[in-house]
Amino acid sequence: MKEKIIRALGERHFIPAWTETAVEAREKILAIIGNRSVGFGGSKTVNDLLIYDELQKRGNSLFWHWKEPKERKHEAQLLARDAEVYICSSNAILEDGRLINIDGTGNRVAALCFGPPCVIVVAGINKLCADYDSAIERIKRDACPPNARRLGVATPCAATNVCADCKGAGRMCNVTTILEYPTRIHKEFHVILVNEKLGL
Repeated sequence: MKEKIIRALGERHFIPAWTETAVEAREKILAIIGNRSVGFGGSKTVNDLLIYDELQKRGNSLFWHWKEPKERKHEAQLLARDAEVYICSSNAILEDGRLINIDGTGNRVAALCFGPPCVIVVAGINKLCADYDSAIERIKRDACPPNARRLGVATPCAATNVCADCKGAGRMCNVTTILEYPTRIHKEFHVILVNEKLGL
């Protein structure tokens, strides 16, 4: 699968890289970023890689709503969209090179489609999926329920681990995107795959 997905990403004009460990991925990401300002999408993968902490030590300008008090979260999301680099994970990456994401608020998918000129998506092998249907199944089984619990959202999946296609205000699956190619706004769109299980 490694060679197939790297080739597929490249054919879709993403800049793919395969790393064996989280440490290797972190060093690669830090090298790509350099001294540029960085916006973050909500991501357990990125948080676990301690990229924010390393960049903070460097003195980069950083914008991440996870690190802000409630009253400043929306402002941080807007600033993240306008940074020089945007970093996040993807809910699923298909064998044919497409990126699938499901958002509740939409700040992440907005930045992936129309945001900073440089995007870095980092994902563990647990997010590699054969096709669209298996990707949606994986997201709604493995990502949405624990994310709902983490956010304290009272959705059925938070309680049962099973998607109920809920209709309430706390619903997390409000927008689903299929990124087939980087959009014209992007000068660099890196997809860094890690040969470890990372994130949700």
